[in-house]
Amino acid sequence: MHLTQTGENPMSIEHLHAVPHLTTSLKGPLLEIESHFLEHQAEIEAWFRQQWLKTPAPFYGSVDLRNSGFKLAPVDTNLFPAGFNNLNPAFMPLCVQAIQSILERQMPEACNILLIPESHTRNMFYLESLATLRDVITRAGYAVRIGSLLPDLNETMSIELPSGRTVELEPINRDGGRLSLAGDFDPCMVLLNNDLSEGVPEILKDLEQIVLPPLELGWNKRRKSDHFAHYQEVAEEFSQMVEIDTWLINPMFKQCGKINFMKQEGVDCLSTHVARLLYDIEQKYEQYGLKDKPFVVVKADAGTYGMGIMMIQSVEEIAELNRKQRTKMAASKGGQAVSQVIIQEGVYTFETWGSDQAVAEPVVYMMDHFVVGGFYRVHTGRGVDENLNAPGMHFEPLAFVETCNAPDQSKSPDANPNRFYAYGVIARLALLAAAREIAEQSK
Repeated sequence: MHLTQTGENPMSIEHLHAVPHLTTSLKGPLLEIESHFLEHQAEIEAWFRQQWLKTPAPFYGSVDLRNSGFKLAPVDTNLFPAGFNNLNPAFMPLCVQAIQSILERQMPEACNILLIPESHTRNMFYLESLATLRDVITRAGYAVRIGSLLPDLNETMSIELPSGRTVELEPINRDGGRLSLAGDFDPCMVLLNNDLSEGVPEILKDLEQIVLPPLELGWNKRRKSDHFAHYQEVAEEFSQMVEIDTWLINPMFKQCGKINFMKQEGVDCLSTHVARLLYDIEQKYEQYGLKDKPFVVVKADAGTYGMGIMMIQSVEEIAELNRKQRTKMAASKGGQAVSQVIIQEGVYTFETWGSDQAVAEPVVYMMDHFVVGGFYRVHTGRGVDENLNAPGMHFEPLAFVETCNAPDQSKSPDANPNRFYAYGVIARLALLAAAREIAEQSK
């Protein structure tokens, strides 16, 4: 049984507390990571509290993690998350409290919120997520309406969802530096759930109202290589405190700009960086006595939806790319051309779910600096070294409600509450890196 993408949630209590099987034995690095987290829990939480005072967390975010048994690391951080419909409904009180916390701190007089989504009017999975986000904000005590960026929308569009809910998309009005909706709805703030891959629309520029997350964090400007540079600094600071090798929680990477896959321009740069990164990974594998074959992930330096990604185990594969593979890499979401790529250390996922041992990876959701839930992305048709964010995936809920912030010192390091706590720690490190991105952009 699995959580459907439309938001239905027919789960038993036992299912809520399920955890994927880790196919590698708990020896060496992973046991070291989780053991160190347990030993340093008080220091970790105190450190996080100080960091959030220095650099406040984004409004929300989600982090994709990979657990190889010897390494636990983030591989992507999304500041405009969808998928809220895949969180267990038991998480909703946590989401409500988190929203109240961030808005009471940043905008104590706020009452009206304008939610601006992606223009996916036919994507029912996304619209279910949007409805869930709207409902959570409403439960937090705010009036929220959805303003659409659809260019030809002149009147309210009402869409019925498989869950039985309805989403109403309304045309946005602009008067001077303020956005509004019909019926005198004057929002105090604008909440973006649109990653701006295709650029910032004129209607959103130079607003008097606060926009969260900031426009500068859209994929039109944001780069994954910048994020992971910040994450590397965060991971180094954190690792020194808890006394572990930074590599165990940090995916190495390199960045290659000015590439054109169709014209095969910039391929030499790509080949050079792939060769160097594969060598560096091989050295770490030898250090830890690991027999797995190193691989790297080449992906667009901006964008989401699992587009523009390929896994590579040898430099020769780059020269052998066929036209279909080059076409796949040439464009990302919205048909945007890929001109820069990040070459990231590939992190195996050795977690499996169910009797068919489907490959799984955790995705952790946060609002403000609070972990509010998550799920496992599961794919029966993909391998341990492949991208799971692809058609055919489904989602299994994480039992974060009781265990994320409450590790159990009396249990083994890999017991459910301790593994979930480790997920929460790594996800918050990635969120802190994103907070530093925002702080850097605002200078």
